[in-house]
Parts: sequence; C-alpha cells; structure tokens
Amino acid sequence: MAVANNGTSKQGIDPPSETTTRRAGDVEQPPPPTADGDAAIASVVQRWKREDFQEKAGLLLRALQFLFSLLSFVLMASNKHGDWMNFDRYEEYRYLVAISILVFLYSSVQLVRQVRRFSTGRDIMPARAGTIFDFAGDQVAAYLMISASSAAIPMTNRMREGADNLFTDASSASISMAFFAFLSFALSALASGYKLSKHSYI
Repeated sequence: MAVANNGTSKQGIDPPSETTTRRAGDVEQPPPPTADGDAAIASVVQRWKREDFQEKAGLLLRALQFLFSLLSFVLMASNKHGDWMNFDRYEEYRYLVAISILVFLYSSVQLVRQVRRFSTGRDIMPARAGTIFDFAGDQVAAYLMISASSAAIPMTNRMREGADNLFTDASSASISMAFFAFLSFALSALASGYKLSKHSYI
C-alpha cells in the first residue's frame, strides 16, 4: 500500500542555518582581545601614566626653584643691620643677590610655562625647542647658583668665627636656599636631558 506524500520530503528539507537558529535578541559578541592587543593597550596606558608623572614632577620642581631663589634673594637683600653688618659691603654677597634675582626671573618664566602646559596640555614653544631651552637654561641656572653659594660660603665662615649673630645667620640661610635652588635646577636639567635624548633627530 503506497504511503501518501504530503508534498514534502524528509530528504528535501534544508537543515536550519546558523542565522535562522539565532534568536532575535541575540547580539553578536566581538572576538576576544588578542595578547598583542592587550600588550599595546598596557603600553599606551603606562606611557600616559609616565608622562603625567613627569608633568607633575616638573611642576613641583619649578615651584621649588621659584621659592628657593626668591627666599635666597629676600634673605640676603634684607640683611642690613648697620655698620659692617650690611650685605652690600661685601662683593660675594652682592654677587649672590644678583644671581638670585636673575635665577628668580628665569624660574618665574619656567613656572608660568609649566603651569600652562599642565593645565592646557600645550606649550608656548615647540616640543624640541622647549626641551633644548629647558636643558640649557637649567644647567646655566644650576651653575650660577652653586657658583654664588661657593663664593659666599668662605666669607660667612670667617665671619662666624669672630661673631655669630643675626647677620651671619641670615647670610647662612640665604646661602642654604641658593644651594637648594641649585639641587632643584640640577634635577630639572637631568629630566630635560632625558627628554632630549628621546627626541628623534630625523
């Protein structure tokens, strides 16, 4: 007895495709990140963190340079107590005051630049030219501050052997501030030299 065919055949039915079996609410997931992609992302994030730390450290150093050079100038310029206890009677102290003023002006300009770069992300100078200016200027400022300190120290030591008073104490404090300014400029020069070495010359 023949079995009636209802117009369909088991052999003629196509198997459901992957598209038809996917439910309407399903969303295709992106492929999992590769190891190379993870390494690239981690490298970029690490570079951003390093650059952010460098900017914050640079801002701190500029603020210290501004503060120490200002204190060195103010302490010595106000060190006038009459007779032999006037700073302007001694060439070494006048030299220290002159250098402190010069370095204070330089540190003021650098502080303004650093604040603007930190707040806006842009410098008023091209990147390479700004780095060269920082490297050269910081070295000169560091040399001038240590030179002025070295010139004033022997004079102060001789005075303290005979009389230890307010005048010699103020002179010592001014010299100390100049030395701290030298240290901060030396650190800035090292950081600027590192940045300069990373620039491409091609």
